[in-house]
Amino acid sequence: MRHGNVNRKFGRKTDERRALLRSLARSLVLEGHIKTTQARAKEIRPLVEKMVTRGKVDSVSNRRLLESLLGDAITVKKLLETAKQYTTRPGGYLRIVKMGPRKGDASPMAVIEFV
Repeated sequence: MRHGNVNRKFGRKTDERRALLRSLARSLVLEGHIKTTQARAKEIRPLVEKMVTRGKVDSVSNRRLLESLLGDAITVKKLLETAKQYTTRPGGYLRIVKMGPRKGDASPMAVIEFV
């Protein structure tokens, strides 16, 4: 039964889905905005917002946690620089802007970006 389980599966196995979300989160942190499907944008938003909240406090434990989630120190450094801008903001670091459907398969597209 799926009571309380609201995660999207994207038709992938667990490790493939985790790798997809990690890749999207890394791209978002490095680029500042990405164009993806609405479902993917809605799925990575809470993940990245929690990472930014952790990045507000620069400690060794937070760096290690973020590095385990993002994969490398360069991305963590960029995330910590980004998090410094939001020290007074209590949350809501990302915005999702809906776009038109994708030409190939008519999937609803969106741009997710830092506010």
